[in-house]
Amino acid sequence: MSDGHLPEISWPASVLGYDETLPTPADNLALEEALLADVEAEPAKACLRFWEPKEYFVVLGRSNRVETEVNVKACADAGIRIFRRASGGGTVLIGPGCLCYSLALPITNLHRTLGVGGVTTKLMERIAVALSQHGPQVEVCGTSDLVWNNQKFSGNAQRWLKNAFLHQGTLLYDFDLDLLARCLAFPSRQPDYRRSRSHRDFVVNIPLGSVALREILRETWRAMMADVTATLRAAATKISETRYNSSEWQL
Repeated sequence: MSDGHLPEISWPASVLGYDETLPTPADNLALEEALLADVEAEPAKACLRFWEPKEYFVVLGRSNRVETEVNVKACADAGIRIFRRASGGGTVLIGPGCLCYSLALPITNLHRTLGVGGVTTKLMERIAVALSQHGPQVEVCGTSDLVWNNQKFSGNAQRWLKNAFLHQGTLLYDFDLDLLARCLAFPSRQPDYRRSRSHRDFVVNIPLGSVALREILRETWRAMMADVTATLRAAATKISETRYNSSEWQL
């Protein structure tokens, strides 16, 4: 799993931890950006966040095209809204049974040397090792997928600023995989290990619960749990109103 050609990264000794799900998809996506901006301004505020919405919605990567990545009619029939996020990566369906996590971390000179690909590899390896210590043997496949028994249960994406980056991931543990297969089109790009498998044959729920997944990630990143501040909430509200509630970001 490890790539011996990449030097080891010194991650923050600890991070702030937030377990906060806001009422709407737009609010939750906006809070991700607010956390990134917070760490961009002050690296000591590096953080790990968990969230799990009660409603289903689709989120496209920044450069994805809705007409090729989403079954728009199936989403409309199910009342599922479609959003775009600021980070890259592929299109995902989010909702109950999918634990979303994000890391907002400062960028070091080593990060810049390794680049997005190298940093992603190291970060995903760290999480895969932590999960594997609790039962399922997890591998990193493709660019940034977490895989169990050759099936994907986690997709991940990043956005880099000058001094900080945001890593966003999903962890499927009790998700409606049939709904996922109906709402998402076959992706325009696929990793080699997928081998053209359908969503239903390719995606799986990992046999760990939401509480266990939270605890594993919290311990891995030595997160000190805290409440989201009023300042962060206000910043998220402003981003939500100006970005995620616009026609460009909510499709």
